[in-house]
Amino acid sequence: MTTALITGSTAGIGAAFARRLAADGHNLVLVARDTKRLREQATELHDRHGIEAEVLTADLAEDEGIEAVAGRLGDRKNPVDLLVNNAGFGNKGRYLDVSMADELRMLKVHCEAVLRLTSAATSAMRERGRGGVVNVASVAAFVPRGTYGASKAWVVQFTQGAARDLAGSGVRLMALCPGFVRTEFHERAGMGTDNIPGWMWLDADKLVAAALHDLARGKTLSVPDPRYKVLLGAAKLVPRGMLGAVSSRTGRKYGPQ
Repeated sequence: MTTALITGSTAGIGAAFARRLAADGHNLVLVARDTKRLREQATELHDRHGIEAEVLTADLAEDEGIEAVAGRLGDRKNPVDLLVNNAGFGNKGRYLDVSMADELRMLKVHCEAVLRLTSAATSAMRERGRGGVVNVASVAAFVPRGTYGASKAWVVQFTQGAARDLAGSGVRLMALCPGFVRTEFHERAGMGTDNIPGWMWLDADKLVAAALHDLARGKTLSVPDPRYKVLLGAAKLVPRGMLGAVSSRTGRKYGPQ
């Protein structure tokens, strides 16, 4: 049985990855900040699917948390075959309305942690000649929209660049770019969702199924829904200045800053 490590595993897209991978027979290393929720999740997945679920409590906004997860990824005796870097959050407010401490915390989780954990995982995977990494980004990566979009754009560029550098090694890397998904994301950021059109919402389980299919096909970028593929295709045709104005207005209305 192979082992997958998932950060931000207790809710949303991370929980959907955990459910799907457990159902497929993978052992899991579940990573989040809430030990109680992690243990409950591990017990449920073990009882339902008969897999082993290890709990690792870590805050990826702290060096200590990143180091703990990187250490587990580098364990050659208990190898991790798939890393899902899913942990992340949004800040409510426009640029300069958000404190610098919160901005830096976001960059720590979205960029530094992704870099360090991907490096720890792929170093061990390359030695074995196999493995995979899914770095969860966002469709916000493709529009000029504040710190959140900028951090996710970094995830996309880093992942695709690393995938090219590791081509032929047996290690696959993919950036996953979902749109709006019904998770705890907006609630935690204090953002309302009543004004988001129903057609823009994605189902987390279907999103994960599509993402794993794309990873198996060797894609380095996954936009796992036709609706968002169309939107991103249309965005490429819009002048950059106009796109920035539109994304600024819609971002304040619908999404993280």
